Amino acid sequence: MSISQFNFPTVIRFGAGAVNELPDYLKKNNLSHPLIVTDPTVAQLDFLKKIVSDLKAKGFAVDVFSDIHKNPVKSDVYKGGDAWDATGSDCIIGIGGGAALDVARAIVLRVNHREDLFKYDDLIGGDIYVTNDVPHFITIPTTSGTGSEVGRSAIIADDETHQKKILFSPKLLAKIVFADPLLTMELPPFITAATGMDALTHNMEAFLAKNYHPIADGIALEGMRLISLSLEKATNKPDVESRSQMLLASMMGAIAFQKGLGVVHSMAHPLSSLLDTHHGLANAVNIPYGLRYNIAGFEDRFRRMARTLELKEDSGEAVIQYLFDLNTKVGIPHRLRDIGVKEEHLETLADLAFADFAHPNNPKPVSRADFRKLYGEAL
Repeated sequence: MSISQFNFPTVIRFGAGAVNELPDYLKKNNLSHPLIVTDPTVAQLDFLKKIVSDLKAKGFAVDVFSDIHKNPVKSDVYKGGDAWDATGSDCIIGIGGGAALDVARAIVLRVNHREDLFKYDDLIGGDIYVTNDVPHFITIPTTSGTGSEVGRSAIIADDETHQKKILFSPKLLAKIVFADPLLTMELPPFITAATGMDALTHNMEAFLAKNYHPIADGIALEGMRLISLSLEKATNKPDVESRSQMLLASMMGAIAFQKGLGVVHSMAHPLSSLLDTHHGLANAVNIPYGLRYNIAGFEDRFRRMARTLELKEDSGEAVIQYLFDLNTKVGIPHRLRDIGVKEEHLETLADLAFADFAHPNNPKPVSRADFRKLYGEAL
């Protein structure tokens, strides 16, 4: 129950009650007017209201911006930039899951970089234009999924084309993370399961990604181990230990995937942009099918994952069966048809997946025809 501190890649205050340190941190850094960026659901929860009331009671001016979509788009960021201008804030605190933290990070960029947001898209080398200072940025995660609290990038979709863009710069790293597992205790089982499977996807895809990064590999394996020990309990009978392990594993996945992601994320992203599917759920349903595609030629990597997960057989198929079984245990369906995908969606999904940024780091190439086949198998 004690609060620990470790730095990788930023300062992380981790433990039950860590969020209570926020007012003293702001005061120490001469910050008096935070703009809290969160989502519409979190904005109504008691713990967020308590954070706001505690800050106001200690003399801080506080504004809250929560007008965002569950799969963020450019217009969310522009509205957040307008909120910054209107409130006269001096720092930004992102509180929530991946959507809120991505929008918060993109607003941090937007404050002093006012050209078209997608000029800064990392996929076209736009990171070189991130040259100005950015506001003081603090992150407080409330889910154990994306790990965006420790990230340096934000994924934002175009309102019209639905194509996802990556805004990236080391400048966008939070100054400090308050990672408090107590803030995740009230998450409903579905969100716990979906975000947890998202974290597992990050760790597994990072481990398989083709880039060389043995440090990320080690982090990813430990993230997998923690999730195997805690996700089922965190979903069905949560306690502080299981929630803590999931929060750690989520941050590990986000740190590890600086190495890259792969086919599963390229299958999941179009579901979110086209059909507004929860990102974690999209990853959860697709991961067995996407990872099975990668077994041939990478059997040793799958054996290492199987041993980490302490499976009876150290084989690729054992890992795939483990994923199906885990989805069952946490209430995730096995088929895309069960989450609203229809046959007529598959061609468009295949187009979007092939255009996605994640699969170039997959351990083997994935063609448009491969994506169409994989969606058909998952349907």
